[in-house]
Amino acid sequence: MARVAAQISNFTAGELSPRLDGRNDLAKYSAGCATVENMVIYPHGAAARRPGTTFIAEVKSSAAKTRIIPFEFSTTQTYILELGNQYIRFYRDNGQILSGGSPYEISTPYLTAELFDIKFAQSADVMYITHPNHKTRKLSRTGHTSWTLTEVDFTNGPYLDTNTSTTTLTTSAHTVGTGRTLTASAVTGINSDTGFQTTDVGRLIRFRDGYGKITARADTLNVTIEILVDTGSTSASTDWNLGAFSDTTGHPSCVSFFEQRLVFAASLSQPQTVFFSKSGDYENMDANIGGTVADDDAIIYTIASNQVNAIRFMAAGRTLIIGTAGGEFTVSGGGDNDAVTPTNILIKKQSNHGAANTDAIAVANATLFLQRAKRKIRELAYNFDVDGYIAPDLTILAEHVTDGGIVEMAYQEEPLAIIWCVRNDGELVALTYQREQQVVAWHRHVFGGAFGSSKAVCESVAVIPTEDSEYELYMIIKRTINGATKRYVEYLNTFNFDESDNTSFNFLDSQLSYSGSAATTISGLSHLEGQTVSVLADGATHPDKTVSSGSITLDRSATKVKVGLGYTSLLKTMRIDAGAQNGTSQAKTKRIYEVTARLYESVGVEIGPDLNNMERVPFRTSSDPMDQGIPPFTGDKEVEFRGNYDTDGFMIVRQTQPLPLTILSLYPRLVTNDG
Repeated sequence: MARVAAQISNFTAGELSPRLDGRNDLAKYSAGCATVENMVIYPHGAAARRPGTTFIAEVKSSAAKTRIIPFEFSTTQTYILELGNQYIRFYRDNGQILSGGSPYEISTPYLTAELFDIKFAQSADVMYITHPNHKTRKLSRTGHTSWTLTEVDFTNGPYLDTNTSTTTLTTSAHTVGTGRTLTASAVTGINSDTGFQTTDVGRLIRFRDGYGKITARADTLNVTIEILVDTGSTSASTDWNLGAFSDTTGHPSCVSFFEQRLVFAASLSQPQTVFFSKSGDYENMDANIGGTVADDDAIIYTIASNQVNAIRFMAAGRTLIIGTAGGEFTVSGGGDNDAVTPTNILIKKQSNHGAANTDAIAVANATLFLQRAKRKIRELAYNFDVDGYIAPDLTILAEHVTDGGIVEMAYQEEPLAIIWCVRNDGELVALTYQREQQVVAWHRHVFGGAFGSSKAVCESVAVIPTEDSEYELYMIIKRTINGATKRYVEYLNTFNFDESDNTSFNFLDSQLSYSGSAATTISGLSHLEGQTVSVLADGATHPDKTVSSGSITLDRSATKVKVGLGYTSLLKTMRIDAGAQNGTSQAKTKRIYEVTARLYESVGVEIGPDLNNMERVPFRTSSDPMDQGIPPFTGDKEVEFRGNYDTDGFMIVRQTQPLPLTILSLYPRLVTNDG
């Protein structure tokens, strides 16, 4: 039998698919893992226990699914918006915004079933919000408790194609004003020849050289309008256009900013059409119909393709990236540095993968989007070899991680460049993504607590920047608490902690903290009523307790206490391939008898061949007081490995305590039978 000392020096391939168990010839095999759960992969190569979450508040109604989105006025003024059934609530500085002691909120038209189809784009303190069932709205902020949501009144457009039928329109007056009657000579050409409908109320209509807005409908031939720009005459004319956005035709599904224009796309009746505002005038959709077109005029462009595939997302970068259900397109001005104008707009198809109805994420020079089946995340980026864009699959080595489909994504640029993805079954999966370092590493996260007999459910995530180096990840977690369904807004604690102060550790979920005079009763825990909670008291672990009447009683007094739901961090390596002198060691009998773990700022870890045979690595010595924490350890820890002879050679690292763990590398020593 050959003895050998092997090494696993990094984990930058993340969790690999079970379908790769036999691909030890793959370059990423040795840097991959069979399991990475509640661990994050650092771009440097380490695997670290993820921070826990801090509880902020329960959503308005835990009976209904809720979504959160970011609002970023600046790095110093950022907010999280809780979107529920016809309301918005607001969060900032890791707390909920209150007014008069109650959560501050405003009303919206969006129903629970519509929340995850909302798209938005923001400029300074104004956010434009689109949904195909509702008029485009803008959310404006003038103070922490001063928000307004209003309908956007578009100026002179956008419009459908100019009337080509013989149907004429006449008005009772042509001057600016309300209460004008508009009469059609026939229903031909109006709403697919059905005439005016009640859903046309609020719709713009261009007539001759002016335009107005329909305010009431009498019948299929007669409506009342408000004339906004003088139409020049009351005589009958076939020169008219109906507005493109209405309850009849649907409203835009997507919105983005690009080259000083506000861009909308994909109404129900025009799913492949893009609408650009006038340059520098976001709500002005005047395309100068019938006049001399200027470079700054609004633009309407319908993507030509063999199939009608609705636009699903728009992402602004060097070009405007448009994702449809059937393929991906780029919008440019024709030349490398030419601005888009009505006369030079160029839309080119780049790939044929098709996109899901989820906003894409811009990361460095790439656009990451969810493919139509919601199972693959693709990286759309320019490639000089093909002189165009390509979109490789970022899940190719870990297709099981996105099993069931992704419903939402958020990008946390600092500190680790992680894309967080909410899976349809409520598991939060994440991708450490640094293309320039060839790091594409998936990891999975299961939150403390449970929903019914299953794991806790993550339903929505959002990220906002801060003045500090770390961006903040917020989420909505659904659990069963004291027999009832609860949905909580929580945020992920910072990755960094003070290694000289164990009381700075935050490795519990739905956590709350106490700091004050020495106490044994910790109250204010009603959000965890009836739950078995883990405790960190003065930086040291403490026996679990059950919350009763919103409080727990400690076994010893403490001045700084963290209370929350425990979770397990788990890393399982791939089958080790080392020690054979005759070809590969795969499928050969081997035994790992000792492992050295190189750790960074860690306290508490178990290592073993399976979850029933784990060896706890000692960190505390007999001279360390049992009621005090010990400082995190950086260096090598050697542990006897409880493995038997088998053909696998798996190694498992586990952390169950509310303490930090960072694995830099593993150095197993083993014997391999070459027979």
